Amino acid sequence: MTIPTQLKYTNSHEWVKQGDDGLLWVGITDAAQDMLGDLVFVGDFKVGESLKAGDTVGVVESVKAASDVYAPVEGEVVAFNESLSDEPQQLNTQPYEAWIFKLKTSQSTEGLLDAAGYQAVLNSK
Repeated sequence: MTIPTQLKYTNSHEWVKQGDDGLLWVGITDAAQDMLGDLVFVGDFKVGESLKAGDTVGVVESVKAASDVYAPVEGEVVAFNESLSDEPQQLNTQPYEAWIFKLKTSQSTEGLLDAAGYQAVLNSK
């Protein structure tokens, strides 16, 4: 299971990348998609919604479970990856390339986990 070192992570298994567009790109980790299994639905994300860190942004559903996706920091959802509506399995096959939503924020990602911190979270479960 890979944990790219250039990304930041949350305890709830989201990855976060600072995009070239100045936005935070957010997806779910390889570990999360592995725990969920084959994904069949990604949705309920509302572009324009303002969130606090830890708020539920949307949901991912698999053949065996549903899981909320959380905001890693405070901000506004400015984009949803529409291709996931038709092909949610992209999150299974390319978990670190297939972003779910983009967040506009003025907050730093300093409080988020680095790869070693996220590995420690996985090891504790």
